[in-house]
Amino acid sequence: MAHRRSLSLHPVPSSALPGTSRDGWLPGLAIFGYVSDLDVVTGAFSYSGKAIAAALLASGRRVRTLTGHPERAHPTSSVEVRPLDFTDPHGLAASLEGCQTLFNTYWARFARGRVNHDVAVSNSKILFDAAKRAGVERVVHVSITHPDVASPLSYFRGKALVESALSQSGLPHSVLRPAILFGGDGVLINNIAWLLRRLPMFAIGGSGDYRVRGIHVDDLARLCLAEAEATGDHVLDAVGPERPTFLELVVRVRDAVGSRAAVYRVPGPLLVAVSRTLGYALHDVLLTRDEYLALARGLADTDGPATGTTKLSEWLEENSSQLGLRYANELDRHFNR
Repeated sequence: MAHRRSLSLHPVPSSALPGTSRDGWLPGLAIFGYVSDLDVVTGAFSYSGKAIAAALLASGRRVRTLTGHPERAHPTSSVEVRPLDFTDPHGLAASLEGCQTLFNTYWARFARGRVNHDVAVSNSKILFDAAKRAGVERVVHVSITHPDVASPLSYFRGKALVESALSQSGLPHSVLRPAILFGGDGVLINNIAWLLRRLPMFAIGGSGDYRVRGIHVDDLARLCLAEAEATGDHVLDAVGPERPTFLELVVRVRDAVGSRAAVYRVPGPLLVAVSRTLGYALHDVLLTRDEYLALARGLADTDGPATGTTKLSEWLEENSSQLGLRYANELDRHFNR
């Protein structure tokens, strides 16, 4: 894949210059005709970040990650590792020096410990400020479908506030808005399959006729790399070609894995309560109230054209033998060391 080649001005941190303080920043000129081959991905050992990093490496780019889980780096990994430490904005800026494109997947799915959606918004602003100080040329940011600053759902409200902060930063950027992701070592579809393999019944909240517009994680990664080549500011939905209802999705997963579980519609509050109880048993968070409400209100669906090509139905058939063999624990992935 060809990458942008341009002469650009980069602010150079004074910590890189002899005899100056790391608290100051001095202008510097990039070497004539040179553009960095370095990109930075937040969370390159997580889910979507891992797919983006793999696509970048395959295209010949050099990749650095900002991560809260440096212990997950494989000893032979080609990815450079730096801490994602929001208490050290100077360190973040130093880690972003020489970066052409920042691919940002940072977010918090739900409140846990001291981290909630408000904190995630504040942290995102710190990251964007660091990127601007470091002279990052472009940001490709992964958001969510239907973000709304007036939403009563803190997830969607927070995502909208982060998009606004990125726009106000003045950094050239693209915002990609997926609904749900599948493929790779994703959690949602895998854990639906895990439950269907083991339980005699599976509950769906409400009518189940609300639609979901999933995109394969590798399709999302390809979109991210394409947007790194763009100029100007873009916002686009990252969605696949199929829009099954949630009921249809569960039935497809059930059939793919050969489950005989009965699928029942139950009131939404009961589903949330059952999910909470199962979560206690599994030491995890299966489904939050806000996540159910978002699904039921159609926020995981869009009417626009598909930007991903992988069909969820075909992927289910191709991966049926592996789906749901092991439970994917969200808390272990993001909070437990």
